[in-house]
Amino acid sequence: MTVFGSVLICALSSGGIAGLAIGMVAVGAAIVAAAFLVYVKSSKNKLSHAGDEAKRIIEEAKLEAKTIRQDGLLEAKEQMNKMRVDFEHETKERKQEWQRTENRLSQKESALDKREEQLTKKDAALDKKIEDAEKANKQIEETKERLKNIEAELAGAQQKVEAELERVASMTKEEAAQELKTALLDDVKKDAAQDAKRLIAESKENAVKEAQNIISQAIQRCAADHATENTVSVVALPNDEMKGRIIGRMGRNIRALESATGVDLIIDDTPDVITLSSFDPVRREIARITLEKLITDGRIHPARIEEMVDKVRREVEAGIKEAGEDAAMEVGVHGLHPEIIKTLGRLKYRTSYGQNVLKHSIEVASLAAIMATELGIDNKVAKRAGLLHDIGKAVDHELEGTHIQLGVDIAKRYRESNEVIHAIAAHHNDIEPQTIDAVLVQAADAISSARPGARRETLENYVKRIEKLEEIAKSFAGVDQTFAVQAGREIRVIVKPEQVNDANTVFLAKEIAAKLENELEYPGQIKVNVIREVRGVVYAK
Repeated sequence: MTVFGSVLICALSSGGIAGLAIGMVAVGAAIVAAAFLVYVKSSKNKLSHAGDEAKRIIEEAKLEAKTIRQDGLLEAKEQMNKMRVDFEHETKERKQEWQRTENRLSQKESALDKREEQLTKKDAALDKKIEDAEKANKQIEETKERLKNIEAELAGAQQKVEAELERVASMTKEEAAQELKTALLDDVKKDAAQDAKRLIAESKENAVKEAQNIISQAIQRCAADHATENTVSVVALPNDEMKGRIIGRMGRNIRALESATGVDLIIDDTPDVITLSSFDPVRREIARITLEKLITDGRIHPARIEEMVDKVRREVEAGIKEAGEDAAMEVGVHGLHPEIIKTLGRLKYRTSYGQNVLKHSIEVASLAAIMATELGIDNKVAKRAGLLHDIGKAVDHELEGTHIQLGVDIAKRYRESNEVIHAIAAHHNDIEPQTIDAVLVQAADAISSARPGARRETLENYVKRIEKLEEIAKSFAGVDQTFAVQAGREIRVIVKPEQVNDANTVFLAKEIAAKLENELEYPGQIKVNVIREVRGVVYAK
């Protein structure tokens, strides 16, 4: 039985028509409720079906979008690859075009260079032809002038002959012969004197040129260190505490060191250094090496100091002998007395105006030997004398006398030849050089000492020389400003353009150079550079 039937039966049983009406209402309500439930259920089914459909559509849309995106990426990649290929192809074509352009430019440049070279050669040939033509014209003019002079001389001679004939006509045969002999003898003497004078002048000129050539070749072939050397008289310390250890208790260490080496140790407020003072460069070197070894060793006491000084003294003496042997071997001088070799080695620690004397002696020996060879004479004496010329400087702090006198005494004591002794004695013009070897040693010594940078001069002398250089150049009329440059190797002179013209600048430079040569002492040479500058200045208002 359905719900509706149950409701109806209940209504009938309740009584009469009223009950029937109530039952009908109840049945209608039940039908409405049932319809509503059916509608709700159907709506839910539709909603569920619509949701599934919506999910399916979304999934399909996602798949389609993914497919479209992949297709788009592929298409973009293909487009990009195509663009890259096109770009690479275009770039390659442009590179090829640039290369072809560069090649054409290189060919044009090469052709221009060849053309320029040809034009340069043509200009040189043309200049030479012009120069030859000028020389020919000059020779023609000189020939014409000589012909005029000869004609004048002939005319004068003819007049003299006519006058002489008129005078001789009244002379005897013997008188005429005697006068003719006298005249011929006078002419011969006059011609001989002129020829002798000309030969002497030519000889001097050729001698100067040949000497310059020999000296320049000798300097070029002799490579030497031009830097000056400073005497090492300062020892670096690892710290200031080491000063106290060097001084020692009650000063016993420093006294032992000074007594053993003969060198004064100056310990002041200067941080981390000790100054060594001694007139003997060998003693100073022994003290320096000893002090450095003691600092490295760390054991500083009087017994150790004496032991280390003896050891270092033996090492230095061995080094001195080895330095002398090396110097003799380097220049090829053999047969020197062992004591001379030791004395020569002591020059390793001797300097003169900052120039190491042993290196200077080696250089002088090499220069003298080269110049002797160029002159075609035996170079053994020149080489030996050049090596020993300053040997007196090794003992000039121990013995009285100049280094030349001491060097001569040493050479005589060890039986050097008279030629070597004479060259040593004459290398500073204490005596007049009498042999070619002495002159060569003197020249080589001057060349080695005058090299740029070989010797240093005191700051005061340097400043005075520079000031004197500028003062001499400024003393000429028309000079506006002077500047000494390149450490005094060049003087630049600025002249007033309204007082000095272009033609006079060369003459002014020559006059300044001549005055510098006469009034100033300087090493090497000085370049005189005269500058004339004209400026037109107008102010716009």
